[in-house]
Amino acid sequence: MLSPEDALTRLDAALAAARAAGADAADALYVGDGSTSISVRLGQLEDIGRAEGEEIGIRVFVGQRSASVSSSDLTAAALQEAAMRAVAMARLAPEDPYAGLAPQDRLARGPLPELDVDDPTDISAAELKQRALECEDAARAIAGITNSEGAGAAAGTVVMALATSTGFRGGKRSTSHSLSASVVAGTGSDMQRDYAWHSARHLADLESAAEIGTRAGQRAVQRLGPIKLPSGPMTVLFDPRVSSSLIGHLVGSITGSAIARGTSFLKDKLGQAILPAGLSLIDDPLRRRGLRSRAFDGEGLPAARTAIIENGVLTNWLMDAASARQLGLAPTGHASRGTSGPPGAGTTNLHLEGGTATPAELMADIKQGILVTELIGMGVNGLTGDYSRGASGYRIENGVVTGPVAEITIAGNLLDMFARLVAANDLAFRHASNAPTLRIDGMMVAGS
Repeated sequence: MLSPEDALTRLDAALAAARAAGADAADALYVGDGSTSISVRLGQLEDIGRAEGEEIGIRVFVGQRSASVSSSDLTAAALQEAAMRAVAMARLAPEDPYAGLAPQDRLARGPLPELDVDDPTDISAAELKQRALECEDAARAIAGITNSEGAGAAAGTVVMALATSTGFRGGKRSTSHSLSASVVAGTGSDMQRDYAWHSARHLADLESAAEIGTRAGQRAVQRLGPIKLPSGPMTVLFDPRVSSSLIGHLVGSITGSAIARGTSFLKDKLGQAILPAGLSLIDDPLRRRGLRSRAFDGEGLPAARTAIIENGVLTNWLMDAASARQLGLAPTGHASRGTSGPPGAGTTNLHLEGGTATPAELMADIKQGILVTELIGMGVNGLTGDYSRGASGYRIENGVVTGPVAEITIAGNLLDMFARLVAANDLAFRHASNAPTLRIDGMMVAGS
């Protein structure tokens, strides 16, 4: 794996080769990664893996025609051949009036912010194994746990660098550490599984093996003896384990490409209230040690904290350069890409803020409802906003969480669900997308 500086040198060579082959403009992306993972089960080593790879993607433009190629051979000769092939492909491609690099005057300039995403701590495979064993042991120590699906520990490094023929050059090295466990509780016809996991940029920020394992075991035992609920309208609370999926559906419907195609249920909602007043959806690529932190986007534009929804109002679409041109707007610095194709648009460190009530206060007046902790399937229509997913979790009776429920379906329409959404104040930054406990009244529940 190359250093960011060496990667940029290779990208400079790739761009020179593209220009020599006849490209009017080009950009090149390097991605190199290496990871070590360990899995154990029932106290024994089950698998050990080491994966490494690196690749350069070259995107060229000949007039309004473009093409992309990628190569895992990073020699000068291979990059020259890849650039020539890309230019030849571009000349045969149809014209695209929106094709092109990001505007040069919008590119990130000067020193890039330091986001502290590179942990120099070196962890061996033996240490990963010990960490996984401790995690599984903690889960299996919970009374009622009868089997294990295993525990895993991993550590990895990624180097990414981007260069454009318009003058942008930037790269970063980032690390990750993760730990998980999944166990089974009960016997016979009443067996339930559950899990816990955590990941962080720095090893020092990772939860202990005992915490993760204990949580996995407790969750599995708490799910024993589930019942089905009668069907009908009901208040649903989404636990933070699953609440971020709701904001994920929202984000997927405000990308520039979805709006340009007219395939989003939010296509006419710019500048309108989507969420209740007081709630804001924030994308923060500059969060220190964030799981998706970055100083620049996939086209070289500077990354910045953005209120996608501010005080309930949808403020902007998420746009790369091409979708912005199609919509007659400016790119927003949300381009995301890989080495084998053009950019799309997406978020980085996403969170929903503004909740004021505690989770207990949120459920205090609920006579009968559900606390959802797991969602199943992907029954979401991005064109209409219709929502229907399998779920499991716990009953809420007279404001108190009681026994587990399973094999239910919750349904509604996302526009109506967002309008009725009430957020708790238990937001925690554990994942790339984070949301607190969320309450939605009047959802349809299909049970027994």
